[in-house]
Amino acid sequence: MTQAARSDAFSELMAVRALPPPEVGEVTITGADPFYRTPFRVGETAAAVLGATGVAANDLWELRTGRRQSIGITVPEAAATLRVVDYTRKRDSDGQYRRPPVSDSMKHMATVTQPWPTADGCWFLPHFNLPHLERRVLDVLECESTPASVSAAVGRWTADALEAAIARARACGGKVRTREEWLAHPQGAYLAARPVVEVTRIADGPPEPLPPGGRPLSGVRVLDLTRILAGPTAGRTLAEHGADVLMVTAPHLPQVPEYVRDLSHGKRSCFLDLRQADQASCLAALTREADVFVNGYRPGQLGEHGFGLEDLVRLRPGLIAVSVSCFGSGGPFAGRAGWEQIAQAVSGIAHTHGQMTNAGQPTLAPAPICDYLTGYLAAFGTMLALHRRAREGGSYHVQASLCQSAMFYQRQGLLDRFDDGPEQLTEAELAPLHVREDSSYGDLLTLGPVLRLSETPCRWALPTPKLGGDRPEWLARDGGGR
Repeated sequence: MTQAARSDAFSELMAVRALPPPEVGEVTITGADPFYRTPFRVGETAAAVLGATGVAANDLWELRTGRRQSIGITVPEAAATLRVVDYTRKRDSDGQYRRPPVSDSMKHMATVTQPWPTADGCWFLPHFNLPHLERRVLDVLECESTPASVSAAVGRWTADALEAAIARARACGGKVRTREEWLAHPQGAYLAARPVVEVTRIADGPPEPLPPGGRPLSGVRVLDLTRILAGPTAGRTLAEHGADVLMVTAPHLPQVPEYVRDLSHGKRSCFLDLRQADQASCLAALTREADVFVNGYRPGQLGEHGFGLEDLVRLRPGLIAVSVSCFGSGGPFAGRAGWEQIAQAVSGIAHTHGQMTNAGQPTLAPAPICDYLTGYLAAFGTMLALHRRAREGGSYHVQASLCQSAMFYQRQGLLDRFDDGPEQLTEAELAPLHVREDSSYGDLLTLGPVLRLSETPCRWALPTPKLGGDRPEWLARDGGGR
């Protein structure tokens, strides 16, 4: 597909951009679905969003140079980025690169984080990732963390009652709905009336020219306070275009090591425990010199530490505050935490995928399709906000969510046939995309950036870091471009 035959997805994103459309030929998207064995147009939608991030980067590049560059993306490669863990290889003692094993905790989580039938003939998906959140779910269900025990426990509840009880416990789970049921629900109806990514000016201020540098985001400073897929994908995408991305976490916060490994390329990492006044003060100092602050915490949680939206803009007028959530910017579920699987369950994806794959019951799609797309959308919105700040000034709030991404996929229509999707790139297709890194995780081959820009190729200036291995400070803005 070329720019002359753009998808509805790309057109929708260009409407959010709210600028004259790129010239014909600027963006070239080739290939078509299916890639994964799902009725959803996963690869084409991901390619459209990645292509849109290229246009947003081009807008910034044009501010710097007066020039635009050509952009290319293929559907299979875009689809592959939605399961990057499939393509990481670690060098073993015999010198061969092999795929590292999936952790036992993630294998177990997948066995119980599934749709289970309820007492009223519906289905419910409880979520069991991270020990403290798993404990909350088990306390509500009063069961053990095994498929048989979870299934029996869910079967004693009605779906709506269990969804409410899980929410009261600040745990994570969702009732499986059809697409029509979701759009009729107040939360789905709210999101349907909002843009797929929201870019809102929240305060006035003078224009801020981009820092000097040789890449679209050179000199742009990004604080990345996110974990586990969507938020980290946003930060990694910004790093691909030259941003200085500093991950901020703490030793006591649980992580999924394989996701840290695969989504931290190009970043630095420091520890700051926001429960300690001196370390919270250090984050405040970093924020005063930042351009972007990406928040993936449960809605409202950072505000308890003095880093709510108003606090951030007061600390740093002109800041681009980015919120990555499950349920979006408003509506009755806005304060709830959530995950990929919950977004698929509540929005209709799990129902449709199960019906059309002859599973006979709700079934999750074969990749964390909402997580990665949400990260790309957040990065797209961030670059739009940086462009607006450079031209018009102001502070901005960018909001992306897993449920909006799920609804975006569904708006693209369904495939009639998808059972021959390859689901993975071949070794020959993968070879030119692999990036070798000597990292804290060992000698790695990993799937590199797949978006192609003619003048500023996407790349990571740094290997994936050791968590907490860097000082909480910014790099000098020397104008050279990372």
